[in-house]
Amino acid sequence: MIAIVNNGYHYFVGDSVRIGSIVIHCHEFDRMVSFWQNALGYVPRRPAEAGWVVLRDPDGKGPNLSFQARQTRAPRRSWIHLDLYTERQDEEVNRLLQLGARRYPWRYRPGSDFVVLEDPDGNLFCVVQLP
Repeated sequence: MIAIVNNGYHYFVGDSVRIGSIVIHCHEFDRMVSFWQNALGYVPRRPAEAGWVVLRDPDGKGPNLSFQARQTRAPRRSWIHLDLYTERQDEEVNRLLQLGARRYPWRYRPGSDFVVLEDPDGNLFCVVQLP
């Protein structure tokens, strides 16, 4: 398999399809972009324009995360969320809280390996402890 980079997009010759970007519609555009950029260490592919930006992993290992501004908040929660994997869950949760995340009052089962947080726009995501 050969990786080709063109305009910030990564293409893999031999693959028929892959996730290029996960798109999040958001009401708090600037706060969301800043939060996720700092949370993941991603960088804009190009400067934000007209309420749209694509954040990319500078190492090219993770999928792009794109943000589309919306005038109104989502009427209900999405059933899709991000799981962030880490070997240092407590440290990462505290770091994300300092960046603007909020704890979500989830009902955890005994032995749960994840912590549920909300980003600045109210979207849930999980911080998962790797074994």
